[in-house]
Amino acid sequence: MLMTEKILVVDDEEPLREVLTSLLEARGYLCRAVANGHEATSEIERDGHDLVISDILMPGMDGLALLERVRTRNPDVPVILVTAMHDISVAILAMRNGAYDYILKPFEKEQLYMSVHRALEHRRLVRENKVYQRDLERLVEQKTQQLSRALRELEQSYDYTLEALGGALDARDAETEGHSQRVTAVTITLAKSMGVSGEALRHIARGAFLHDIGKMGIPDKILRKPGPLDGDELGIMHNHCEIGYSLLATIPFLREPAQIVLTHQERYDGTGYPRGLKGKQIPLGSRIFAVADSLDAMISNRPYRKALSIELAREEIRKHSGTQFDPDVVKAFMDHPDEVWTDLHREASAPFRLFQLAGV
Repeated sequence: MLMTEKILVVDDEEPLREVLTSLLEARGYLCRAVANGHEATSEIERDGHDLVISDILMPGMDGLALLERVRTRNPDVPVILVTAMHDISVAILAMRNGAYDYILKPFEKEQLYMSVHRALEHRRLVRENKVYQRDLERLVEQKTQQLSRALRELEQSYDYTLEALGGALDARDAETEGHSQRVTAVTITLAKSMGVSGEALRHIARGAFLHDIGKMGIPDKILRKPGPLDGDELGIMHNHCEIGYSLLATIPFLREPAQIVLTHQERYDGTGYPRGLKGKQIPLGSRIFAVADSLDAMISNRPYRKALSIELAREEIRKHSGTQFDPDVVKAFMDHPDEVWTDLHREASAPFRLFQLAGV
């Protein structure tokens, strides 16, 4: 088989250069011979080589200096060092400095051929491995992009399902139609202003949107009762937190939102339900939701009263800071001008995509 590997022979003794090149060319290699390390450096820079065979003892730049230069500029090119010195310390130094092999003069032809063959095979494997690594990295990048796209599409399909659930709840409780959309928009705005982002923001958005999903398990005679609920009825209505949690907790991508569904009626002072959690025991998403939920309830029309003004709603929320609401969330709410909340209340009543509302 015709070989096209290029070998650079470096030796200050012309007879040895001629012997080496003759032996290697007879085996089909393409050879170039130079007399010292400086010439070798120029030759390598001008015309790439697959292997360098160099004497160690040469005037000017010796073989070890040339080895260092090759390893720095052309690390993939193996170097075989040749010397007449029977000194094992030189061999050890050469190998430590990155020489592929070490041949003592005088050498047998078969020893030379074997060393050259191993060195070139090593270079071939190194280059193939680099190509493989490059192709693998490109393939991984492509697959990662495909997977990310598929996950985004899957996430959007999840949110379409959640929106359908919200629509089903609105159909049962027409009095609060659009409430889930509006309270989700306010919750997201507050969460962002408090530094929540990424996956945590998506969990909070979904938890806010599905906060009343447990009402699907509440009888119509209680859910749609026009007047106030009695004690027993109120107890049944309070079960909607546990019912909603049970519905969602077994769904992997809704486990975190399910915690908000469970705790959205807790109060900062510990007087809420169903667990009586207090302060930071309540998930942050639920503490944020509590303000958003109360705001929407106050500035929305109800059959038994007209909507309150945003000024009155702000004062009511401020008054209950530290009791019903987390003071940090109240501060974040107060830091926004009235127009933010009135605009969200109006615009979020229109059809929307949950993943778009979350800004992710």
